[in-house]
Amino acid sequence: MEELKLVQPSLAFEQQLLTYKAAFSEEHLYGGCDLAKYDDMLDWLRHTERLSNKETCDKGSSPSSTFLCIRQSDQKIVGICNIRHDLNQDFFLNIAGHIGYSICPSERGKGYGQQQLALALQEAKKLGLNKVLVTCADWNKGSERTILANGGIYEDSRLNKKDGFYMKRYWIENN
Repeated sequence: MEELKLVQPSLAFEQQLLTYKAAFSEEHLYGGCDLAKYDDMLDWLRHTERLSNKETCDKGSSPSSTFLCIRQSDQKIVGICNIRHDLNQDFFLNIAGHIGYSICPSERGKGYGQQQLALALQEAKKLGLNKVLVTCADWNKGSERTILANGGIYEDSRLNKKDGFYMKRYWIENN
């Protein structure tokens, strides 16, 4: 299996980020820290930086850390993930969880999601998160398998009123 690594986003990945964003034109880009809303990658990088710090993130929001998941063999972005530092918002506690993530549609089915989540859990541990909430839509069987493979224990499902489907909520002991 290919070796993956999480890295901080930077302009060195500008073209790849634009390509990654375009790959999600037909579906929601989870874990991208609003990447889909930005055409200028410098603006997006500033956005992720602002959200990474409790002092500068949106009032009442949780700070978060965004990472690119890079395949080591060719330095290609295969995924992206976002780790919320706490669950101080109802949306995070009930719907989104601590970690949001996506794998590029062309890279799915290769085990990258499982590896990326394992790497994100390591980063969450550095933030002091010993118990991590990870969620997935009830129809997203690939994401559910990824969560289960990383030790997810099902708690319940909650309605995402915005999208109209249920989110399955899993806790992972992150020791």
